[in-house]
Amino acid sequence: MVMASVLQKIIPHYSLARWLLCNGSLYWYQHPTEEELRTLAGKQQLKGKGKKDRRYNGHIDNKPLTIPKDIDLHLETKPVTEVDTLALHYFPEYQWLVDFTVAATVVYLVTEAYYSLMVPSQEMNISIVWCMLVLAFAVKALFSLTTHYFKVEDGGERSVCVTFGFFFFVKAMAILIVTENYLEFGLETGFSNFTESAVQFLEKQGLEPQGPVSKLTFKLFLAMLCSLIGAFLTFPGLRLAQMHLDALNQTTEKFTQFLLHINFLAPLLMLLLWVKPITKDYILNPPLGKESVPLMTEDTFDTVRLWIIIVLCALRLTMMRYHLQAYLNLAQKCVAQMKKEAGRISTTELQKMVARVFYYLCVIALQYVAPLVMLLHTTLLLKTLGNHSWGINTESESSMSAAEAYNPPFSELPCPEEKMKATVTQITVALGGLKTIFTPLLFRGLLSFLTWWISACLFATSLFGLFYHQYLIVA
Repeated sequence: MVMASVLQKIIPHYSLARWLLCNGSLYWYQHPTEEELRTLAGKQQLKGKGKKDRRYNGHIDNKPLTIPKDIDLHLETKPVTEVDTLALHYFPEYQWLVDFTVAATVVYLVTEAYYSLMVPSQEMNISIVWCMLVLAFAVKALFSLTTHYFKVEDGGERSVCVTFGFFFFVKAMAILIVTENYLEFGLETGFSNFTESAVQFLEKQGLEPQGPVSKLTFKLFLAMLCSLIGAFLTFPGLRLAQMHLDALNQTTEKFTQFLLHINFLAPLLMLLLWVKPITKDYILNPPLGKESVPLMTEDTFDTVRLWIIIVLCALRLTMMRYHLQAYLNLAQKCVAQMKKEAGRISTTELQKMVARVFYYLCVIALQYVAPLVMLLHTTLLLKTLGNHSWGINTESESSMSAAEAYNPPFSELPCPEEKMKATVTQITVALGGLKTIFTPLLFRGLLSFLTWWISACLFATSLFGLFYHQYLIVA
């Protein structure tokens, strides 16, 4: 409730979303007026409003004014201000997602501090609800953006989304049959634990002891979810590749270029964290001759993996300014490309070509931020629901048994009526039984796979975008 009040009272005055766009580091290109274009084209400026009408046989010729494409045009720049962002497309969705993510992250940090100090045993971790709401808002924003591509009749965006959706479905099915010796998500162990716990719960309730869902059905639904996620992340990955290339070409500092490369390869680094022969086997059992001296324990490796993902997410947020400025520079890039072409262009088309770049700034920002938000809060859920630890030298909470972690002893509530007391007891026992079904092993396997999959989709789409913008367009 306190954080909800903060969202209502403070966010309208202090917003991270507005600061990321309006901190003075971003500037956009203003489209030239018709009078400026007339002057540059060597035409006489007209007095009064509108353009000069030409009469032929008593009829007025309303043809749009055209100018040569090789006109000596230089666009004026202006810093992005709060007033400018009010008219941008998708600005409310972008501001809500970023500000709500900040509030949810603060709630998560406060909750983690409270749990580390007080160690409560019979309280619900409210930060889980906030993290799930963030994921829901991020998916909703990406879904809204994707639906616009399906509304375009002439463009090929719809075909691209459908093609990548089927590609990621096949890829997910192939990944799900890979043995745990290569990709150690823990899905097999988590699903087996889930099935056994469900059977035991049904037996205690006097029902038929049968698993709730088969392994094939579970993997099929998971592959369909992965296909949707891949389709939603297609154009964010393609756009990231173009912004990455433009940012590299416009940056001269070597250290900044190095950070841009690390930021682009961050999803690949996250992918390798779950490839067991490449990372975990070499860290837990390094080949150091006859003696095997592990560098860290398995619990410590899981903690380090979480920290690496969070650091890479922070790096991506830091490099957001360079990518957005690279996108805004597309206006000048389009004008420079136009000057190399022959022929004429109408003043209206030229103005639209320059203005639409800034108009879709928040769409690009949303495509940049939404995958980052999904990756960050999936990792936070993995830590909490998977019973991992933030401390490197501390033992993981996963060593606790499921009964100790999720079945606290029930203390009878003072109730005057025995019937109500029995009802409360039954409800408490039922909820405790459900908690034994959805164990940390299940959440650890499922959330590890989803975290890995989001990184895989981002890297696959951005790699294809890099190949497309650097080689196919040139060819």
